Amino acid sequence: MDELQTVVFLMQTPIEDDRPIYLGGNFNNWSDQDEAYKMTPINATHYIFEMKITPEIKFPIQYKYNKGGWSNIELDEAGELTKNRITSRHHGNKKDYVPHWARDGKSYNEDLLPSINLVDKAFFMPQLNKNRKVFALLPKGYWTSEKRYPVLYLQDGQNLFDENAPFGTWGVDKHMARMKERGIGDFIVIAIDHGGKDRISEFSPYKNFSLGHGEGRKYVEFIEQTLKPYIDTHFRTKTEREFTGIGGSSMGGLISIYAGLMFPNTFGKLLIFSPSLWISPKIYFDAIEFQKALRTKIYLYAGGSESKSMIPNIRKFKEIFEKRGLGSDFIEFNLSLDSKGKHTEKLWSNEFPRAVEWLFFKD
Repeated sequence: MDELQTVVFLMQTPIEDDRPIYLGGNFNNWSDQDEAYKMTPINATHYIFEMKITPEIKFPIQYKYNKGGWSNIELDEAGELTKNRITSRHHGNKKDYVPHWARDGKSYNEDLLPSINLVDKAFFMPQLNKNRKVFALLPKGYWTSEKRYPVLYLQDGQNLFDENAPFGTWGVDKHMARMKERGIGDFIVIAIDHGGKDRISEFSPYKNFSLGHGEGRKYVEFIEQTLKPYIDTHFRTKTEREFTGIGGSSMGGLISIYAGLMFPNTFGKLLIFSPSLWISPKIYFDAIEFQKALRTKIYLYAGGSESKSMIPNIRKFKEIFEKRGLGSDFIEFNLSLDSKGKHTEKLWSNEFPRAVEWLFFKD
């Protein structure tokens, strides 16, 4: 009789907890916590299971990993369920990576959620003579430590952590909990609500014949001259530019780019998702005139299904800096392009933890 063939499942995962890991699939009726398919740890982050291919096992094999039940199933980086893994291998090694795990049906550990603090329900904006609601999301452990933290200022606060947001939410609080569990790093998020009917005007850096007079300069001055000093005074922040980021999506991405160009001494990290560059072509000229030789990291995301011009505009913006000779010693880009990506909060949510990790916690 021929010797049985063997498929070796090699799985890597970050350290989150010491729950045992199991393999489940169409070969064992999708049983969870099956002791016959329990992974053997090689070290703290690597596991192995050798599957003998008997006649009862049918190909292709479909499978997933779990930590003792399907309510503790593997998840992707954004905390979302993944499709079934598939392999047609009859022998050899199958290497997999699991970035995150569910816990009792939830994609995050509730004990690690940040505290959401209302800075002011009507923070005065002297530059615009308006008021705005502002929140501070403080990482777990903030109130029991003396640490200082990097800060990320984000636009469109209504869409950042409210589960009932009409267009969806980024789930920033959930991402912070997952990142905490993975040991990526702690940071503070300052969420600034948009101005409703004034949103387009406030996020427009320049006069636009179809959109009217832009108030973007005044809005950015509010963040740089009024809000940031207040936050640095009332919270334990790392105040230097290399620990200060600004970001947003769509029009919020546009105004965040403008903030980085106008105040490079303040903002050293830019998180830019699907920016509305088409609204303000003059921003390319500001990029051309950008003179500061300060190390800046810019994370740019764009989806191919947003518009025909979205990805070309992103590439054009990046190329301007490259043509000016501002190499990676000064301006470092991470360009994330999704050919099928749409203009949605869900996709920006998925991109958020990758962007923050690269901007703040990777050299």
